[in-house]
Amino acid sequence: MSMKLSDTDLELILEWTKSLALRAGKVIQEGAHVIQSASGSNINEKKNSVDLVTEYDVKVEELVKHEISEKYPSFKFVGEESWSAGHQDALTDDPTFCVDPIDGTTNFCHGFPFYCISLGLIYERRPVLGVVYNPSLDQLYYALKGHGSYLLNGSSPNNPIRLPISGSPKPLASLSQALIAVEWGSDRSVRTLKSKTESFTHLVGNPAQEVKRGKMAHNLRSMGSAALNYCLVAQGGLDIYWEIGTNPWDVCAGIVIAQEAGGVVTGSHKLFESTKDTDALWDVTEDVLVGRKYVVIRGISDSEACFCLLSLLAQY
Repeated sequence: MSMKLSDTDLELILEWTKSLALRAGKVIQEGAHVIQSASGSNINEKKNSVDLVTEYDVKVEELVKHEISEKYPSFKFVGEESWSAGHQDALTDDPTFCVDPIDGTTNFCHGFPFYCISLGLIYERRPVLGVVYNPSLDQLYYALKGHGSYLLNGSSPNNPIRLPISGSPKPLASLSQALIAVEWGSDRSVRTLKSKTESFTHLVGNPAQEVKRGKMAHNLRSMGSAALNYCLVAQGGLDIYWEIGTNPWDVCAGIVIAQEAGGVVTGSHKLFESTKDTDALWDVTEDVLVGRKYVVIRGISDSEACFCLLSLLAQY
């Protein structure tokens, strides 16, 4: 029988997870300083910046995993580095932390201030808690299912801002009004690049200027961090984020943050079509969480969301 968590239990876990994110953020910033210092040093040094990124990725995950095992020894753990090392336990109903120690490692390597630690909690196979911390900008995003989504800026540590920042969501009648986040990813094969280039062209292209199926989206953005893209959708700075190829630890925390800000999340076109006329619409099940295809839309009405989503998914 799986462990049962009350709402009070989850609130306490959220507060502890926020403090853990801040502690991990200090290690991440230590790594950022070391990497930028190494970048300007002798090229023959033993460790290059890529080695150092991996070292700090592992270091942060080991810190987080140790802290969780001390505080919540019965909880399970899914992390990017441990998963890559072959520790791939099946998802169960038990409370499971889902962690990306440094999301946005290319940004981290280059000193581009858009990287974070992402700490999500899965309970009964669904994301229920999310904390995302960008230590470079000192911005902490967090959410608990049923309790709203918030942004805490380091300059105002005692004044959390409820998301979305605008309060009342703006209408989004079509993709022509949408600022959409997309990512190029790490697969640089001809097949993948051609497919993504064609898809992105269709999204922003003008059909009146010979772009077949062009949707004339307002514009695209590639920021380099899945977790922070979700947070920007929750915040209202992005209208839509579409991605194929990310993993549960990239998106688990962000899903809760986006949902609690009024946003909706779904997976593949097939999953969306199978639920669009049912009560399961926008329910992030295990199939969505591990499906590696995600669309998140900021808070608008369901009818508007469905229209935008169908227009978007028709491209792929």
